[in-house]
Amino acid sequence: MAECKTVGEQKQIILIATPVMTQNRYAQLTGSTEGQVRGQIEKGHLPSLKFGRVRMINIAALSQQALDQEDWQ
Repeated sequence: MAECKTVGEQKQIILIATPVMTQNRYAQLTGSTEGQVRGQIEKGHLPSLKFGRVRMINIAALSQQALDQEDWQ
């Protein structure tokens, strides 16, 4: 679960079913190639975590970044 945020007087609670995702699965869901996903990670555009030798996209952090964008509201 992502952090609760207060909007006005209401709290938002964001539930994320999958907090991390493989690069392959993320590429499939976004219509990108695995090479494009790796490039986005290397450039710092996609947050990731490493579990052993496997690098996973941090969907929870990506969701939080999207919510924190000023132009989101």
